[in-house]
Amino acid sequence: MKKIFLFSILTTLGFNVQAQDYWENYIVQKEKGLMTISVNMKYEYARPNYKNLLVVGTHTTKCLKNGYPTEKGLEKMYTFSDSIANIVDGLTKNRLVGIMTYQCSGFDIFYVKDTTNLRKTITAQINTNFNNSKTYLKIEQDKKWRYYHKSLYPKDDSGEFFINHELLTGLVYQGDDLTQPRNIRHWFYFKKEKKRQKFIDKIRTLDFTIDSLNYRKKRDYYRYELQVSRKDSIHPKSISRLTKALTGFANLLYAEYDGWSAELVKED
Repeated sequence: MKKIFLFSILTTLGFNVQAQDYWENYIVQKEKGLMTISVNMKYEYARPNYKNLLVVGTHTTKCLKNGYPTEKGLEKMYTFSDSIANIVDGLTKNRLVGIMTYQCSGFDIFYVKDTTNLRKTITAQINTNFNNSKTYLKIEQDKKWRYYHKSLYPKDDSGEFFINHELLTGLVYQGDDLTQPRNIRHWFYFKKEKKRQKFIDKIRTLDFTIDSLNYRKKRDYYRYELQVSRKDSIHPKSISRLTKALTGFANLLYAEYDGWSAELVKED
């Protein structure tokens, strides 16, 4: 399956996460555009007894037309984030649980044990070193981690969901706003050629174009490859519905659906 380059926000921002942490990225369509979310999934099941929410953010003018920061914009956000993280680490036990970007702004989401002097110290740091930037600061009690569950943790946490969103975030990081329908290519594999032909006859009735037929000797069992394509919406909800339908369709004929790829579409 063709892979689209994934420009990981965690790598770009330079966060030194522990090996046991489990980060995933996904996209949410908001009123003004796309929001990218990186969430540490492990806190759905095991979280420390930190009852206070801290959200800190900054804005950059260095961003793509879809609202995602450019490399220079991300560097500015990293400088801000690193500065804030040093303060938080020096004042209280904490966990970085999520990162958001939306409309040229980036937000770090923490849960902290103690808020003593936290607002005062962060505000002083912002006023001293980032007074020319738009910033955001929110500190509130959140004993049940409602923000984490409602705003960070995805409603769908299946493997299929994250495979789809890995490809979508790769497009967004390169400037795609996902609004334009485009040709989407899909891969299927079969144990027998007869099954593949039967599948072809059926999928053609759904207006899919047959792109190629191949035989992959190195694959185990499912060696008969089929590539098909059709113009469809790349919207996160649309691609989720489509891949679920194609997976179910493939299962009916004992085939293996192996994902999709799409070209990058962005404004110059």
